[in-house]
Amino acid sequence: MARVIIFGVQDFAALAEFYLRHDSAHEVVAFSVSREHLPDGQEFRGYPVIPFEEIEHNCLPTEYSFFAPMSPRRMNRVRQGVYDQIKAKGYPLITYISSKATTWPDTDVGENCFILEDNTIQPFTRIGNNVMVWSGNHIGHHSVIEDHVMLTSHVVVSGHCRIGAFAYLGVNSTVRDGLHVAEGTLVAMAAAIERDTEPWGVYQGNPAIKRKASSRDLKL
Repeated sequence: MARVIIFGVQDFAALAEFYLRHDSAHEVVAFSVSREHLPDGQEFRGYPVIPFEEIEHNCLPTEYSFFAPMSPRRMNRVRQGVYDQIKAKGYPLITYISSKATTWPDTDVGENCFILEDNTIQPFTRIGNNVMVWSGNHIGHHSVIEDHVMLTSHVVVSGHCRIGAFAYLGVNSTVRDGLHVAEGTLVAMAAAIERDTEPWGVYQGNPAIKRKASSRDLKL
């Protein structure tokens, strides 16, 4: 059991508090954001909101953990920046895996992951750090999800796939078995990936076609 500070005061933070309260042994004690984003009254969902700039003066890293399950803005790079800042302050980060997800004892999941209900994560998979896996996805056997990735909902990642860092897989998208989805790839809603992708590419359609735009330029 850890006493947890959640980073953020928007929807993902509210959902994190709900899931941790109802489906974990962790105790949420506060939220934290940068001073410029403090809400009125410095309170959110009945908890205090502490400026991140001074968080270590109020809550020692040896006594508290952090959770930062933020949205995938700018291809997950905003969340990565916050994750790095929390690590630099010396805080451990928890991971939440829903009790209603299907996992196996050998599943290797990193820190600051948010894995919601109805996910099927088959044996011999590995999930990196700072990964968001929304509801109802399938991650096939022997697949690897690298750091800072977002899987939305009803995504199918077939067996022996590698999903590169910063990738974003949209609702109802599919990745054929044995493929490499390169770093920063954006797979659009309902797209079907039938061959390896190129870094920071945007793929749409069934079968998916690479667009001229770079995912580096998207704000999501």
